[in-house]
Amino acid sequence: MLDLKIVGGNLVDGTGSPAYRGDLGILDGRIVAIGTVNEGARETISAEGQVVAPGFIDTHTHYDAQVFWDPLLTPSCYHGVTTVIGGFCGFSIAPMTPDAAGYLAPMLARVEGMPLETLQAGVPWNWSSFGSYLTNLEGTLGLNAGFYVGHSTVRRIAMGKRAVGHWATADELEQMKKLVGDSLREGALGFSTTLSHSHNDADGNPVPSRHASRDELLALARVVRMHDGTGLELLPKLNFDPEMVELMTDFSLAGGRPVNWNVMSVTGAKPADKERIRKWLSVSDHARARGAEVIGLIFVSSPNLLVNFASGVVFEGFPGWAPLFQLKQAERALKLKDAAFRQELDTLAHSEEAARRSLLARWDAYRVITTFSDATAPYQGKLVSEVAAAIGKSAFDTMLDIAIEDDLLTVFMCPESGENQETYDLRASLWKDDRTVIGASDAGAHMDLIDTFAMTTRLLQKGVREYGVISLEEAVHQLTEVQARLIGLRERGVLRAGWHADVVVFNPDTVGRGEVHTRLDLPGGHGRLYAEAVGVSHVVVNGTVIVRDGKHTGAQPGKVLRSGQDTYTVVIPANK
Repeated sequence: MLDLKIVGGNLVDGTGSPAYRGDLGILDGRIVAIGTVNEGARETISAEGQVVAPGFIDTHTHYDAQVFWDPLLTPSCYHGVTTVIGGFCGFSIAPMTPDAAGYLAPMLARVEGMPLETLQAGVPWNWSSFGSYLTNLEGTLGLNAGFYVGHSTVRRIAMGKRAVGHWATADELEQMKKLVGDSLREGALGFSTTLSHSHNDADGNPVPSRHASRDELLALARVVRMHDGTGLELLPKLNFDPEMVELMTDFSLAGGRPVNWNVMSVTGAKPADKERIRKWLSVSDHARARGAEVIGLIFVSSPNLLVNFASGVVFEGFPGWAPLFQLKQAERALKLKDAAFRQELDTLAHSEEAARRSLLARWDAYRVITTFSDATAPYQGKLVSEVAAAIGKSAFDTMLDIAIEDDLLTVFMCPESGENQETYDLRASLWKDDRTVIGASDAGAHMDLIDTFAMTTRLLQKGVREYGVISLEEAVHQLTEVQARLIGLRERGVLRAGWHADVVVFNPDTVGRGEVHTRLDLPGGHGRLYAEAVGVSHVVVNGTVIVRDGKHTGAQPGKVLRSGQDTYTVVIPANK
């Protein structure tokens, strides 16, 4: 007697092979039969007219904290995701000390958009080692989950306040190496770090990993080489100058592992966009020529970015803007009233150095989403250009005046782009390129900022159905087997007899992402951007149904994934 049988569906097995009609038999958390399954089962799901595929894998999340207040890991579970990987950008929450927690919680609130009150109320912060963090999660998860150990975390533990503004001493580096090694031995899936200009702590200073020397980065990568089933992630400075390209290559060589980075965002298909993409992909070409491997994560579509002048996220990435967001909010608002300073900011945002962010400097194309005063309430929902025309001011002055009136809290939506056939054609060519992997959902982070958490249903909706730039089978392949191979997940990502029974059932004619809205369900009373899944009827994790007819069953059969045990070492292609 089987535990579960899914019958009459169109099986898309994750390998990219053509779909075929068949059944799936599941017993003891494993797939035991595929094709025609005559054996009886305790539960049978009819998948008539639907696709039966491997559960989707999300290889770049920040669910490290959310696992405590929301172990079901919503909304990913509804969007067909069965496995998530976290701990990226150098921002793990293990290992931990009381001093580090006091620094890291406000840092996460700033750099990853997790409300500080939510982190304080929803996370116990009661572990010390990486292993004890993982043990805390055993038996609680709705999805399979594994985590990398983060550079900024171990640097703060090893160096204390010196982690910001100083290079490590020999003794501090040895302590970091030990922390990373212990974490990998206890189950961390890899090591992550960031050099990105967009990553600043609660005081507006570059996060600890951005103060590391080249030697420190390579020394920590070498620790990874000594542990099976581990990987590397490095967020670069996106100028990709020769020094940065060499560093990413040497990082891969030092660790003996592929390095993934994010994020490749295709917002158009103009010559400048194509040149930027050529530059991104050339990093992988250079690495491969030296026997290394560097893989870029790519968005499915242009994210809808929500920003404000209170947090400064996105804005602080403009050249020369970061010091503004190191000021206290009242001082910042006063500074923004100065006409000469405004002109300086505008000039910097349109400089050659800021060329890759040119879309974000189109002040007229921002939309006013949420206002916080009677004076600005009439502007809600309008484009800045519309308001500017009505009051007779420039778009930039209008935007800043609105923000100042709202104590910098006004929520603006960044200019929309890329919703056209030509851009999706270009995106699809990159999705299928072996120098990229679809990813960077950032699920669990930037809760008030971006809507990329639903990348799985978005790919099936936009890429497969609406724009027809990728086949159903290839899309599923990209969300399953390709993801599993990036991380080195054992026996996941393909519908295969003997493999783990992680399965999603969806209607190909309706699958997609619902409307993005704010949901007030975080500890501390805060809200987050959220979207329901459309057309996903059933989700199965390790043989247990967690979503039935679109509703969560409350089951928590997810497995804590540990390096070496649940992962294998991904070999750099040049060394195979």
